[in-house]
Amino acid sequence: MDNPNEKYHPDLILKSNPCKSEGRKLIAIGASTGGVEAITKIIQMLPTNLPPIVITQHIPEGFSTSFANRLNRISSIKVFEVNDKIHLRNSCVYLAPGGKHLLLEKVASDYFAKSIDGERISRHKPSVDVMFRSVNNVAGKNALAIIMTGMGDDGSIGIKELYDNGAYTIAQDESSCVVFGMPKQAIARGAVCEVVGLDEIPEKIIQFSSGNLKRGK
Repeated sequence: MDNPNEKYHPDLILKSNPCKSEGRKLIAIGASTGGVEAITKIIQMLPTNLPPIVITQHIPEGFSTSFANRLNRISSIKVFEVNDKIHLRNSCVYLAPGGKHLLLEKVASDYFAKSIDGERISRHKPSVDVMFRSVNNVAGKNALAIIMTGMGDDGSIGIKELYDNGAYTIAQDESSCVVFGMPKQAIARGAVCEVVGLDEIPEKIIQFSSGNLKRGK
């Protein structure tokens, strides 16, 4: 039973099985309140020649399709809503559909995304925690995870797992957030490499893509 008053852990949907191997780069972005406009600003500033980008934005069922279409119109990279299983390609963005969780799979060196139903995790569906954990399971230290404006603490479990596994993690700063809840909770968990303003995030994605954004030894 999908009970919005219960706070379920991502274990209910997906067990943690961190990837420890080298692999292709992957970028993951999670956001809630204020995220639609913040993500729009980022995506329209990105060039082509980037690793695949997966996004979980808290959004009601029915609204994610128009959001994906809007992003696709204004950007130089292609944007897809993940409904059926889809192969992740470079210079493309993959958005979790409203009302479903985004999960990733790795086959040989290729990443795939799919959406599944299930309980709300960290009180949300789609859940940023589910996506981040899935990214950690398939990409691990090869990932860049960005947690952005939003209320609550969804994403803080998954981004901590990514951080502990060697991924580069970024939180949006308080001054550029509509609501600082999600980044604040991730920072409080010790899960963030760097805190940056919204305007800086596109450049961080570009730096990561070119190999110029790495964890310190």
